[in-house]
Amino acid sequence: MQTKIHLTSEQFTSSEVVLAEHGELTASTFRYPGGVCALRLKNSLGELVMLPYQGQQIWDATLRGRRLTMKSMFDQPYPTRDFLSTYGGFLLHCGATAMGSPSAEDNHPLHGELPNAPYQSAALVFGSDEKGEYIGLTGVYRHTVAFNYNYTATPLVKLYEDSSVFTVSMTIHNLKASPMPLMFLEHVNFHPVDGGRLAQTVICDPENMRVRANIPPFMEVAPGYREFVKVLQEHPEKHLVFDPALVYDPEMVLYLNYLADKNGWAHTMQIHLDGSADLLRHRPEQLDHGVRWICRTADQDALGMEPCTAEVEGFSTEKKKGNVRSLPGGSKFTSELEVGVLTPDEVQREETLIKQILDTTK
Repeated sequence: MQTKIHLTSEQFTSSEVVLAEHGELTASTFRYPGGVCALRLKNSLGELVMLPYQGQQIWDATLRGRRLTMKSMFDQPYPTRDFLSTYGGFLLHCGATAMGSPSAEDNHPLHGELPNAPYQSAALVFGSDEKGEYIGLTGVYRHTVAFNYNYTATPLVKLYEDSSVFTVSMTIHNLKASPMPLMFLEHVNFHPVDGGRLAQTVICDPENMRVRANIPPFMEVAPGYREFVKVLQEHPEKHLVFDPALVYDPEMVLYLNYLADKNGWAHTMQIHLDGSADLLRHRPEQLDHGVRWICRTADQDALGMEPCTAEVEGFSTEKKKGNVRSLPGGSKFTSELEVGVLTPDEVQREETLIKQILDTTK
């Protein structure tokens, strides 16, 4: 059973107002000074700040007393569809007709039309499922271009009672009778910590952790960067511990081949010095590529965990690689994530599972 409260933009004002409560779960509305509507979802362990009408992004996330979101140059979201003009959110949906950095052969925007898409409808939801009682946000964005595309994007985020792990899903429904190209990426931007280490269901070798050597033309590189790229190409395991001396300026991108557990989940953790961890789980049967994005500069500090359907070289390049999917007319594509924070005890169990999965490949 799910209860849905339909939202309107008029409910969002400069003063934050509680909209609904259910036990420890609450939702409140407000509007950033720049004009973007925001919905704050809270439970006993933290909160998510979401943008109902701008990409349904998770702009900010705080759980178990820790802010998870990357450091950026933006102290608030801005009302624009340009990816780099309001880039600082915790989770952005990317795609769905194209994504990645466009090449000279492409005319699509960076990471496609979804990251800051203007959603035509949004709704607060309450309900319960096998994980417990939850509060969440959903909505619909319809993307229609005559003779080309006609699809809806329907995300759903659920924040559960007394839990620091939440779920994120996205459904793309092709409304046309003919197939549509499909590229989709979940851009999840954690804050890296010095001394933190990564544990993941990826075999640690150059074949399964491949470093992208080409740099987008709008970026300048720091001294020593190109040499570091060559080192990582031979020893990708060096990126698994966050040493502040390593050169992630302007960014480092790796392509990862994930393994799944018996239930179909791949696992990624950033383990902190106190034994807790940031967590992302995804299903490789849905998102069969993995991207690791790291940027550590004075202005931006980010650890991107990005499950996706393709690598991020833009539509034309990925099509040549055979990475652009075709979604048949009338069909749906769905992806699912589990995201959040684990306690030290939970981390030990998760890391044991990761090691077991990797041991099966030896």
